[in-house]
Amino acid sequence: QVQLVESGGGLVQTGGSLRLSCAASGSGFSIIVMGWYRQAPGKQRELVAVIFSGGTTTYADSVKGRFTISRDGARNTVDLQMNSLKPEDTAVYYCYAAGPLGRSVWGRGTQVTVSS
Repeated sequence: QVQLVESGGGLVQTGGSLRLSCAASGSGFSIIVMGWYRQAPGKQRELVAVIFSGGTTTYADSVKGRFTISRDGARNTVDLQMNSLKPEDTAVYYCYAAGPLGRSVWGRGTQVTVSS
């Protein structure tokens, strides 16, 4: 069973930075893609950024140029560096990992709050 543990959330002022980290442990499937989603109150969960095992990345338009995703394949960790944070970035951020045959797992989430 693959498990994900997030860390690094918190409260920051507009324009500030935070770094989220996620570590995968256990076994069950080979991880092909890792990334981050977020869910704000009253809204659906949305993709923030993902990175594939080959290094290809995808970002939501709203975070391009501000957020950077990186992955250590050997350690099965994924980080999200968030710069120039805005109040609309406030959400619970969830780590995500997926492998072949539709297997996937979610972390419990970490709160990010950006004050105006």
